[in-house]
Amino acid sequence: MKKHTKVYLEGMGYDIHDFIPCEVCQSKAVDIHHITPRGMGGSKHRDTLDNLMALCRMCHAIADFGVDLPQAYLREIHEQALLNR
Repeated sequence: MKKHTKVYLEGMGYDIHDFIPCEVCQSKAVDIHHITPRGMGGSKHRDTLDNLMALCRMCHAIADFGVDLPQAYLREIHEQALLNR
C-alpha cells in the first residue's frame, strides 16, 4: 500500500475493506488524490491528511485536469470531510 493511501485511511478512520465514498460524488472511491500534486511543486511532505482526498476514478480524472474540479473547490470539499470525520 502506498504511503499516502495509508495516511488517508488511518487519518479518516477507514479500514482497507470499508466502503470509502468519493468526497465529490459519494460513489465508491478507488483513488487517493493529492489536492496539491507532488509533481507540481509538491514533495513527499504533501502526503498529509489535509492534502489527500478519496475520489472515484471519474472525479479523479476530472480533478487531474483542474478545470471542472479546481484545487480550491476540492480543498473546500475536503475540509468539510475532515470536520465530519
